[in-house]
Amino acid sequence: MMFVLVFSALAVSIAVFSGTNVRIADNQCKADSARACAESGLDIIRYWLNRVAISGTTPMEMQFQQIAASFCNDLTLNGITNIPASYTASTITIPNVTLNQAEGQSFSALIARLDNDTLQLDVTGLCGSFTRTIRVNYEFGQRAHTIFDFGVATKGPLSLAGNIDLAGVNISVESSVYIESAESLLALSIIGNSHIAGDVSIVNPIADVLLQGKAGIGGESGQDAIDNHVTFGVPPSEFPEPTPGYFESFVTNIVDSKTDTTKQAVLENVKILAGTNPTFTRRVTLKGVVFVEAPNVVIFAGSADVIGIIVGDGDINDDSATNRIEFRGNVSSRPVTDLPQTPQFAAIRNETGTFAVAPGFHLAFGGSFDTLNGAIAANGIQFFGNAGGIINGSIINYSAEDMTLTGNSDLYFNRSGLTEVPSGFIPEIILRYDPTSYTEVAL
Repeated sequence: MMFVLVFSALAVSIAVFSGTNVRIADNQCKADSARACAESGLDIIRYWLNRVAISGTTPMEMQFQQIAASFCNDLTLNGITNIPASYTASTITIPNVTLNQAEGQSFSALIARLDNDTLQLDVTGLCGSFTRTIRVNYEFGQRAHTIFDFGVATKGPLSLAGNIDLAGVNISVESSVYIESAESLLALSIIGNSHIAGDVSIVNPIADVLLQGKAGIGGESGQDAIDNHVTFGVPPSEFPEPTPGYFESFVTNIVDSKTDTTKQAVLENVKILAGTNPTFTRRVTLKGVVFVEAPNVVIFAGSADVIGIIVGDGDINDDSATNRIEFRGNVSSRPVTDLPQTPQFAAIRNETGTFAVAPGFHLAFGGSFDTLNGAIAANGIQFFGNAGGIINGSIINYSAEDMTLTGNSDLYFNRSGLTEVPSGFIPEIILRYDPTSYTEVAL
């Protein structure tokens, strides 16, 4: 009897001890599952926050609400109904999102602004009665629009005719082309001995491409070029918003109807007044900002030496080509950092990355150039004759009308190392995840 009692007591103790271990293991399993739910929720929220982008012109006091609205609207537009996000002036709240209903697994999240530059994200995972919370921070940042990833980006069709090469200085992708062509089924026409070294992305899913003669794309010709190097129905990219008015404050001199445009001239930080319509018949040196008011037709019939930025202050919705800036002679271009170290150029030397920003103006180039130092943006862009050379940036055409390149207009795009937003364009405000902020907290 004594042995029976001893072994019975031992059996009971072992059973109790085993049961306790089972409960501990079960609790540990549920705690780990709650943490896994928090990790899953963090990955989901990170995905959607990485898609958030708002205009760089948004006032600081409105940035959080704009980001919250962008986040929630993106979920709605993509039919994500199981993440019922809502927001106030200072927080974005995501209540329980079910991950595994049978196991009682879910997550919730809270996003709050810590200061002018930082958002704090708390994601809480739930498994049964167990919770675990992960906290991370997001920093406000800026980025250039994806349009600047292309050598040529045009809202209208693109036409190449003659002996034209669009190529990259370093790699062929620098000369890649983006075309919307929403109003025309013929998005791209290449005729003659003309080639695009990079690939072509076309938004219009039912658009067509015409290749004639020895025309080629991506190093191939005929149907192979279209099949292997043209993508139809790509998602649309937002064109950057130009801000020509920003440059008016740099102006210190004017060109008006009394200005003699028949002799060699040096123009420094000038405004060409509306309706002047000057034709510069001799060699002109342009330093700093050349600010052209609309309406205007400005013609540089002789050669032009440019150390600065050409600005057209027109209507970005005007595709009429009524306003024009034409370079009919050869162009020599140097970056604004080469401007003289004098007070009138002190501020403009920091406005890098742009050669011309002229919404509402038609830009035309008929002479050759070694290098155009920066992005070129206008409502209608034309290269003709022997125009050609290196472009240190992208060409952006806001016009829905055809962008044409004719003659011997070889363009070589050098976009290597260009990471900053070119001057005169509004960047996007985005959120950047800070991995060093990751921590598990007790709430």
